[in-house]
Amino acid sequence: MPTAQNTEIISFGPFRLSLTERVLTRNSEQVELRGRAYDLLVALLSRPNELISKAELLRQVWPGLVVEEGALRFHITNLRKALGEGSDGNRYIVTSSGRGYTFVAQIARSSDQALPAGDAPSFQQANLPVRLPMIDREVEIEEIPARLTATRFVTIVGAGGVGKTTLAIAVGHRLMKSFDGALLFVDLSMVSDPTLVGTVVASLLGLSVQSSDATPSIVAYLRDKRILLILDTCEHLVDPVAAFASSVFAAAPNVHILATSREALQTDGENVYRLDTLACPPEGTELTAEIVRTFPAVQLFVERARASGAQLHFSDDEAPVVASMCRRLDGVALAIELAARRVESYGVHGTAELLDQRLALSWLGPRSAPPRQRTLHATLDWSFGLLSDLERVVLCRLAVFVGHFTLDAVIAVCGRDVARKDILGAIDSLIAKSMIATRPVGTVMSYRLLDTTRAYALDIQIAEDEARDLAVRHATYYRDWLEQRGRDWATLSTGAERTSHFASINNVRAALDWCFGESGDIRRGIQLAAAAVDVFLAMSLLAECHRWSERGLIALDADAIGSSDEMRLQAGIGVSSSQMYGESDAVNDALNRSLAIAEARGETAYEAGLLNMQYIFHGRSGHFRILLDYARRCHGLAERSGDLAIRTLAHSGLGMALQFSGDLAGSRRELEALMGILSHTQQGSVLLGYDPHYRSIVALARTLWLHGYPDQAADRAREAVKASEAMGHSAALALVLAGAGTVFLWRGDLDAAQHYVDRSYSLAEANGMGPLMAIGRCRKAELTIRRGDVRQGVDDLRAGLKPIHAARHELLTTEFNMELALGLLALGQAGEGLALVNAAIDRVNGSGELFQMPELLRVKGKLLAATPGASRDEAEACFRQSIELARAQSARSWELRAATDLAAFMADTGHRDSARRLLQDVFGAFAEGFGTTDIEAAAKLLAGLA
Repeated sequence: MPTAQNTEIISFGPFRLSLTERVLTRNSEQVELRGRAYDLLVALLSRPNELISKAELLRQVWPGLVVEEGALRFHITNLRKALGEGSDGNRYIVTSSGRGYTFVAQIARSSDQALPAGDAPSFQQANLPVRLPMIDREVEIEEIPARLTATRFVTIVGAGGVGKTTLAIAVGHRLMKSFDGALLFVDLSMVSDPTLVGTVVASLLGLSVQSSDATPSIVAYLRDKRILLILDTCEHLVDPVAAFASSVFAAAPNVHILATSREALQTDGENVYRLDTLACPPEGTELTAEIVRTFPAVQLFVERARASGAQLHFSDDEAPVVASMCRRLDGVALAIELAARRVESYGVHGTAELLDQRLALSWLGPRSAPPRQRTLHATLDWSFGLLSDLERVVLCRLAVFVGHFTLDAVIAVCGRDVARKDILGAIDSLIAKSMIATRPVGTVMSYRLLDTTRAYALDIQIAEDEARDLAVRHATYYRDWLEQRGRDWATLSTGAERTSHFASINNVRAALDWCFGESGDIRRGIQLAAAAVDVFLAMSLLAECHRWSERGLIALDADAIGSSDEMRLQAGIGVSSSQMYGESDAVNDALNRSLAIAEARGETAYEAGLLNMQYIFHGRSGHFRILLDYARRCHGLAERSGDLAIRTLAHSGLGMALQFSGDLAGSRRELEALMGILSHTQQGSVLLGYDPHYRSIVALARTLWLHGYPDQAADRAREAVKASEAMGHSAALALVLAGAGTVFLWRGDLDAAQHYVDRSYSLAEANGMGPLMAIGRCRKAELTIRRGDVRQGVDDLRAGLKPIHAARHELLTTEFNMELALGLLALGQAGEGLALVNAAIDRVNGSGELFQMPELLRVKGKLLAATPGASRDEAEACFRQSIELARAQSARSWELRAATDLAAFMADTGHRDSARRLLQDVFGAFAEGFGTTDIEAAAKLLAGLA
């Protein structure tokens, strides 16, 4: 069960205040406290019936800020209204004129049980397979959950086929309610590459894998989650699974891990639960049916035999024979089930005779193998011997598949010289004989060999030409599958939706390994690697995209130069390199080469995607004029092609590019056109792993704020976050949250901005998004400055800019440099800030990021006004230039800021009437946003100039 936390509750009258949850309720209904009212209430409740001075309240509630007493009175008034003071004679806060305030109502303090620490950001998954019936595991079902609760990390260790997976699934179902459905079942049996352990978990979690080692991203994501993580079939990956589990166990205190393996992981925190084989009747005693059926191994045998259709009466004559078979099978559940299913065909005595004959051969196996493994191998050997020739052929061919496969795949890969109806008949028979496991996925049935069965089948030698033909057919099938289904991946959410496709990616990996191996098919490997690019990018498997794209390009021959395969491989290496290593000349060269091939071949969809990637490349590099050129080229391509996906991409790119250039009217036109398309069709444009939909909503929010519609901007930003959350793609959500944080920072809503920035940073950390993490650190530094800790904020912002410059990720550096300059101004270092802004102005003039110029000129004016020896006329000129340029761009929000600063500047020099007229003209154009910081500041200044 979850560990509860004590939450302090303060009660007074009909109110209850939860300090941990920051929630005030009145008769169980939540009370909304605006602004600083909540912090004031907490401060007053900390010392009831004691006068707290105004100065002390200002220090506690507005730490580090210079705030007038009027603000304190305003929020005290709001607090009294929220508490309903005065109604029904209620009295909570008493004012001591000129001194301070006292909370006078009687209070009571108590503890409540809060949700467990990890429940707030609870992870919802529960991809647990169906629970299977078990025999005699009641003790384990009780003990393992108890150990998990006490130790958080349990490994079920036992022989192959003993029932570890079945037990783990049963434990998962037992604990489903305790974890509120937050369980993730990870089947590692289909993974052969040790480096992919983290990738498997990350993909099922829906995390973007940005490097070859996904563990740090997973750890960051799970750090505040409460979840049961079941790692099934670990024995062939002991070392990487041990390292992964140890990292998660150490860093994520609310994550519980249940593993299954044939040997212990031997890592920190692991609690080993040894799962014995089922108890069998002893030898040398008089065994009646009544006595024998009390043993679990016999119970399993009888239950499975009858479930398979056998008419088993289980007489005293049969009892010792069954007991002997169970002993010979060492009580291994899988082996017993395989034997029991033969009873329908051969009877108890016939099955025992065949078992004895085949198991006798197994003792000739290697003596170094554990006895139970030798016994299980003998059981599989015997089971294989009972198959027909056709079933044997099909079973051996099925071993080419890794994990789950479909009937279509079986027919295409295994049907070289076998008729479709014969393959289907063989599959049915193999399922009936427990050689193939089935699992429904939606409306499609999925199949897989048990891991022990597949390992056994792989050991059986087949003709070299047949083996090669099988591998070629396997690679060809999954190449064609990628061509047909590659685009679907980008629309899949996490967990169950991806599970149906996940085994296919494992088969793609296996085919790639074979194609580029010593005796593989290089040409087919190139085609397969090229076809995989879209899927790898859509699923953010960037390291794999880079690896196989590079292998494919190295292997290109003269005939493939300029082909569609080269186009996709160049795009794959360019996009993956950009995301993993930052912008570089090599990235630009790869993208340009791919774009040139797409243009030459008339591949319009790829051309659009590559134009967009070049747009992103140059935007991140801070080359905004080049960015606009690529956006316009994409727009022209959309008009020529008429493709709806390209149109949405073009509207998105051009809308954001026009915003950067200062054409806000054009930006709004393009982005609202995109919203119109999406509102009718809901069709996005996922090309090369990029979907602009939600980022475009944020871009529209930014344009609306600049236009002078701060409330509409906030609504759009919230809409973007909500829509992105519904999709479940955490990497995309991280970007959307970052954009929403900017909008609320511009509005002056520091609490909302902090919320979005913190969430964005956490997701960026979980997904290994290095540049976005650096941006998050800079945003946090901005908020630190805005909240009054200027020195710390300036230091943090300087440090945060270094990795951004190193990655050539210059998209937001102008904004950060302006904030840094204002921080320096607050520290009395206006000269240093002025140098910073002058450099930014030069850079903006060169790069084309013109929408920032009005704000840069305003900030320069403030710095000049505070710089000793600087011309006041020059400062005023900067303010006026800012206003004029903002007016030309229709950037009313920038215009209002500049007009407010200029009006204050003019008032200081005695021109109060001119200052009031100037500011009133700009202020009067606003019809909304009167609760935002800029409009409130303008209104306050106007009131003072009246």
